[in-house]
Amino acid sequence: MKQIANSLSKQLMIDESILASWLEIPPNSEMGDLALPCFRLAKELHKSPQVIAADIADALVENELVESAVPAGPYVNFRLNRATAMEQVMRQIRDDDAFYHGAQGAGQVVAIDLSSPNIAKPFSMGHLRSTVIGTAIANLLESDSYQTLRINHLGDWGTQFGKIIVAYHRYGDEAKIKANPIQELNALYVQFHEAAQDDPSLDDEARAAFKRMEDGNEDDLRLWRWMIEVSLEEFAKTYAMLGTSFTHNLGESFYNDKMDAVVKEIQSLGLLVESDGAEVVMLEDVGLPPCLIKRSDGATLYATRDLAAALYRHKDLCADRLLYVVGGEQRLHFEQVFAVLTRMGYDFAKNCKHIAFGMMRLGGKKMSTRKGQVVRLQEVLEEAVGRAKEIINEKNPSLQNADLVAKEIGVGAVIFNDLKTNRLHDIDFSMETALAFEGETGPYVQYTHARSCSVLRKAYLLDAGVSPEQLVTHSQAIAQVDSQTVSLDDPTWELIKQLSLFPGLRNRAIDEYDPSLIAKHVLDICQAFNHFYHDCPILTADEPIRSIRLALTDAARLTIRNSLQLLGIGYPAEI
Repeated sequence: MKQIANSLSKQLMIDESILASWLEIPPNSEMGDLALPCFRLAKELHKSPQVIAADIADALVENELVESAVPAGPYVNFRLNRATAMEQVMRQIRDDDAFYHGAQGAGQVVAIDLSSPNIAKPFSMGHLRSTVIGTAIANLLESDSYQTLRINHLGDWGTQFGKIIVAYHRYGDEAKIKANPIQELNALYVQFHEAAQDDPSLDDEARAAFKRMEDGNEDDLRLWRWMIEVSLEEFAKTYAMLGTSFTHNLGESFYNDKMDAVVKEIQSLGLLVESDGAEVVMLEDVGLPPCLIKRSDGATLYATRDLAAALYRHKDLCADRLLYVVGGEQRLHFEQVFAVLTRMGYDFAKNCKHIAFGMMRLGGKKMSTRKGQVVRLQEVLEEAVGRAKEIINEKNPSLQNADLVAKEIGVGAVIFNDLKTNRLHDIDFSMETALAFEGETGPYVQYTHARSCSVLRKAYLLDAGVSPEQLVTHSQAIAQVDSQTVSLDDPTWELIKQLSLFPGLRNRAIDEYDPSLIAKHVLDICQAFNHFYHDCPILTADEPIRSIRLALTDAARLTIRNSLQLLGIGYPAEI
C-alpha cells in the first residue's frame, strides 16, 4: 500500500499518507488485490473519476510491485506481483523487531487504570472486561515502545464500606465470616440493600459509619483493613490464573491524604461553588452538569479522589497520558473529571481518555452485586480449565504438560471470547461457545499455532513438545529460495496478504485502543493458514516450493504467537 501510494503521489501530487488511507481491499479477490476509488480526486484534478482511473492505470503498470492496473468505472483495481510482494513481506517478517514492534511511544509514559475490583466483594465476571482489555492495551502500547504503568485502582473506600460495617454489626456471624470472608461479606452487602428497601434510614446510618471511617474511628478502620487483606488474598488467585500483573496496586484510600490539597487548589482558583450545602464545580458552559467535589456532610466523592489520583499519576509517576479502562456507564463521571482538570489549568487533561466498554452478561442477564447476581471469575476460569483438560485427554491423552496446556487453553478461551468483540459492545458469555475448537474462538487460534509447530517439527525432525522459540526460523528456511522462479497459488497468496496486514492493524489497534482488531485479524490469519495447510502439500512438495511453504508456515506461527502475546493469551506448541 505504501509503495503504490508513493507512486500515486508522484503522479497525482497528493500526499502519500492520504492516498494510502484511500486504498481499499476489494470485497472480492477476483477484482484484484487493492483498489483506489477516484471520487475524491475528481474535484482536485477537474476530471471525472472514470477518466482519472484510466490515467492512473496507464501510469502504474510500470511499477515493479504492480502486475496489472485496470480501470473499473471510478475505481482502479491493482493486482500485485505475487513473487515480489512475497519477498518484501518475508523480508519484513525476518526483521522481527520492525514487523512486530514499533517506536512511536519511545520516551512516553502511559498510566492505565484497569481491573479495579471492589474490596469485600467477589472478583466477578463483571471485572473480567476491564482486566483483559486493559492488559491487552498495555501490551499493545509496550509493543510500540511506550512505558506503561498498570495501575489497579482498588475500590477500597466509599459509602459501601459504611453499608458493610452496619450490616456486619447488625447481622454478622463472626465465625462464619472468618471461615468464608468474601462470600459472607458480600452476603451482608446484599442483605443490607434488601433491608434498606423497607428501611431507608439504614442508608443514613451507612453514610454516618463511612464518615466515622473518614474521621479516623479505629474500630471501623481495623475491620476495614481486615477486609482489604482477605480480599487481596482472593484476588491474587484470579490474577495468577489470568497471568495479570500490575506495576501499582493503589486503592482509592491511597489518595485520602491528597484530597484536601486538591479541594484547596480548586477553591483558590475560584472554581468551587456552594450548591444546596455541597461544594461543586460548575460545568454548564461545556454542556455538563456540576461536578460534586464535597457533599453537604463534608465527605469526599469519587470525583475528588479521581482528581487526586490523576494529579498523582501525572506529577509523581510522571505519566504523559492517563487511560481509564472503565465501563461505559461511567462516561459522564470521566467527562466531568477531565473538564475540571482542564479548568484547573492542567494541559495533560487533553491526554486523559476514558476507554469505555460494554456490559458482560450471562444468559442474557446483567450481573448485580447488590442483588446477589454474581458469578465469580475464579470459578469460571477453573471450570474452563477443567473442561479443556477433558478435551485434551480425549484428543491427545499422551500430551506432555497437559495441565499447563489445559490452563492456557481454558483461560485463553475466556480471554479471547471477550477480546474478539469490539470493546463498546455488550458480551453474552457462553462456556460452550468459548471453548469450541472450531469457529471464532481462542482454542481455534491456539490449535492453529500448534499445527504450524507440528509441521515444522516434522520438517526438521525435532522432538515433540519443542517450544516455538526452539524451532527453526523462516530466515533459515527461505535463505536459498529464488521466489521469482515459482508461481504462487491462491491459498499461498491469501496467507501472504493476511500476514502483510499485521503491522497496520497493530497500529490501528493502538490508535483506537481496540484489541478486537488483533483478535479478528489473527482469526483471518488462522483461516488463511488452514486453507493453505489443506490445499498446499508442505512436507511432500518439491524444492523450492517446499522451502517457501515451510517459510510461510513459520511466518504464520510467529504472527499468530505475537498476536496471542498482545492479547495476553498462551500459545502452546502442542495440543
